[in-house]
Amino acid sequence: MGGAPAPRTTSAGGGGQTSRDPATPQEPRVPESPADTVYDVVVLGGGSGGYSAAFRAAELGLSVCLVEKAELGGTCLHRGCIPTKALLHAAEVADSARHAEGFGVKAELQGIDMAGVNKYKDGIVSRLYKGLQGLVKAHKVTMVEGEGRLVASDAVEVDGTRYRGKNVVLATGSYSKSLPGLEIGGRVITSEQAIRLDHVPERAIVLGGGVIGCEFASVWKSFGVDVTIVEALPRLVAAEDEAASKALERAFRKRKIGFSTGVRFKGVTQDDSGVHVELEDGKTFDADLMLVAVGRGPSTQGLGYEDAGVTLDRGFVITDERLRTGVETGAGGHVYAVGDIVPGLQLAHRGFAQGIFVAEEIAGQQPAPVVDAMIPRVTYSTPEIASVGLTERQARELHGEDGVEVLEYNLGGNGKSQILGTQGFVKLVRQKDGPVVGFVAVGDRMGEQVGEAQLIVNWEAFPEEVAALVHAHPTQNESLGEAHLALAGKPLHSHS
Repeated sequence: MGGAPAPRTTSAGGGGQTSRDPATPQEPRVPESPADTVYDVVVLGGGSGGYSAAFRAAELGLSVCLVEKAELGGTCLHRGCIPTKALLHAAEVADSARHAEGFGVKAELQGIDMAGVNKYKDGIVSRLYKGLQGLVKAHKVTMVEGEGRLVASDAVEVDGTRYRGKNVVLATGSYSKSLPGLEIGGRVITSEQAIRLDHVPERAIVLGGGVIGCEFASVWKSFGVDVTIVEALPRLVAAEDEAASKALERAFRKRKIGFSTGVRFKGVTQDDSGVHVELEDGKTFDADLMLVAVGRGPSTQGLGYEDAGVTLDRGFVITDERLRTGVETGAGGHVYAVGDIVPGLQLAHRGFAQGIFVAEEIAGQQPAPVVDAMIPRVTYSTPEIASVGLTERQARELHGEDGVEVLEYNLGGNGKSQILGTQGFVKLVRQKDGPVVGFVAVGDRMGEQVGEAQLIVNWEAFPEEVAALVHAHPTQNESLGEAHLALAGKPLHSHS
């Protein structure tokens, strides 16, 4: 692409300012963006949803202003997805060394050098960050560094300067939540502090058994930490299929990761010796620190959204299926919202897809809406959980108890999984005599298989159609082919 054109200028009168009688006291005039320009799109927030909206809009020939208060790339790149997955890979390397003898390799795990781990992690983040900065220039996006606030339906203000847009995209992301009365500080930390630890604690409590909590518990156990997860819901990763939760819990027990489910957290105290956690049933746990991983809240407070007419519900921005907030700008455009501030899955790739959608919507391309159920989900623990579409329970609620067929293929029949030394399964949920509507897999590296699974579910493939495809041998991807063969009535390596 040749980059974005020069921003449009407003008509004479400059930014819609009305003339006043010189004798009338005037309010201080808020400076407008350079030359009183009006961009086609002003994006507030430079995370996955914000920068994808900005880059795609620029590719489509629109003029774009992108406002970000911290680093381009947002939580995912700097404090979330990328650094945590780097830690998880370092943990995998540690486990490989620890269990090398089982593969006939003489190796010894002498310990974890957190300075070296952090150097490796930060190097990855730095390279990706530089790449994004280069893309801003390549797309000719106007980048504004500073904390922005929506001060009108068509204007974002940063340090006293207003940047006006025919359309505005809100993409301010999320923050680590805590529980009422639970203060973060000292030995009570969130994931933002956990990714920057300069030492390996001996003992850790993880408050929250969702994706973030299970991933950090997995990392720390691989690093040699005595870990216990506390989860108020009846099972770990409760949003996933029940079979996946049970498999993860079995694997965690085998790895000696402790967990307490179905009991609510009561309180925590801390002193020089560590943290002391109490549950409502009277159980107590002691550790060096406690990670609070109880979910993420939308970053919308104090940003002027409600004053501009945007509807919030518990802090989330309410939109229609085309991600419009219902607020129109004076230039005939709309205020949109993308990413973690929109109710639904809080995933970087969801925000990324929504950003592209909004840019194409603004450009008049009428793209298909992003549907949460069709978005792949991965928990990058050991073992991994990968899923897309409906869980078995959701499918039965939608299609009836007798309207669903389920098949579970054990990875014990998959050659590559045996080579890797991992256990787990592929589970398919099918509408009776119809397409596959849900997929879940448990096992090391099974997150890499969710790509084909999302095509199967999104394109409403029948088991017979997937069974007819030839899957490479020996790969873990072959397990998808075998599962569909079995569901199609040809269970070559499993019993029907």
